[in-house]
Amino acid sequence: MVILALESSAGPCSAALSRGGELVGQFYVNSGLTHSRTLLPMVRALLDSCAVALDEVDVIAVAAGPGSFTGLRIGVSTAKGLAWKGDKVCAPCATLESMAWPLAHLTGSVIVCAMDARRNQVYNALFLANGKGLERLSPDRAISLEELDKKLKNFKNSKIVVGDGAKLCYNKLMERGHQLKLAPQPLQLQSAWGVARAAEQLAAKGALVKGRELVPVYHRLSQAERERLERESKSERNIKGEY
Repeated sequence: MVILALESSAGPCSAALSRGGELVGQFYVNSGLTHSRTLLPMVRALLDSCAVALDEVDVIAVAAGPGSFTGLRIGVSTAKGLAWKGDKVCAPCATLESMAWPLAHLTGSVIVCAMDARRNQVYNALFLANGKGLERLSPDRAISLEELDKKLKNFKNSKIVVGDGAKLCYNKLMERGHQLKLAPQPLQLQSAWGVARAAEQLAAKGALVKGRELVPVYHRLSQAERERLERESKSERNIKGEY
């Protein structure tokens, strides 16, 4: 099975190609440029460099969330476009699980996935590495560092933190007495290779979907939506004479 995987959920942007569970090639950029400028040219260059035509790709995989609202929309829209012509199946991969896959070889370690969610929160999920795969220990969630501190006290295993929120978690949680390790720099940030590995699992479970069914998974309202609800709530209180 040939998988073309996309990752645009945070600052870095990447595309990877895998065949039979092995990495064929990966392009990775963390330049600060918008993903709408980098992702599709990266995909074209990757396929050309690997001498693989889009028609030869079996699955289009994408990090579907959580993550940056704009980044997720760019990734999902690109995946839909790539899948459309050949009516290809797609893998809507959980961003946090995808982040954990490159560390699955660290048997017995709890992988603490962390993305900076702003508003004093991180997007987080916990996984236990078993050498060849992952065991999910928590759902994907937006959680404060205080809450995460309490959750981690339930695990005595060695813990390794990964993601664009890894340094934030590491610094704050070490201050609270936790013994943590940061993932090595080449494995610390999100990458499309992790998405490809997560896609293999979705395929094995029969959980692939058509491109038209792909949707971003945000896990909370956008800032614009929160502000709109606050305005509506304030207006309703004013009408009722509540101040």
